[in-house]
Amino acid sequence: MSGIELTTSQQTILQELVNSYRESDSAVKGEKIAEEIGRSAGTIRNQMQSLKALQLVEGVPGPKGGYKPTAKAYDALEIQDIEKAAEVALYHNGEYVEDANVTEINLTSVHHPEKCRAEIYLRGSMADFEPGDTITAGPTPSSKLQIIGTIDGKDETNNVLVLVIDDMRAPVEEPEH
Repeated sequence: MSGIELTTSQQTILQELVNSYRESDSAVKGEKIAEEIGRSAGTIRNQMQSLKALQLVEGVPGPKGGYKPTAKAYDALEIQDIEKAAEVALYHNGEYVEDANVTEINLTSVHHPEKCRAEIYLRGSMADFEPGDTITAGPTPSSKLQIIGTIDGKDETNNVLVLVIDDMRAPVEEPEH
């Protein structure tokens, strides 16, 4: 744990900055972050000042400028900044999501088979995911587990999809994309 206490707003903004930065590998404009999380550009600018003071973001001046997360940002969000992590595929309504990777899967309520749920932690934007959508996560690298479920909710602050599990399969081989 980094020891930095972030507000929910700061955490949501920082998470979106990290997601967008990973997709583009270049500075992210405040307007893009505002659009993705449904806040005003002015709110993003104000929050970025406090995140800069905490040394979690750096500003990049110029026409191609914007914001970049620092290594400290990954610590604050408890994200491993791994150059090439194992890719765990994600499918949204049957379509492969190229810019997303499942970083963690937590099974919850497994003691109640009719209410079995999974928390799917993502690296990538969550903007297109809505309750009722179908998600397939996996197969995972070691156990080759694949989870198929319906989105019941989402936590954009922590980049988590909450699924009602429809099916689990193992072992499943990685399909060609």
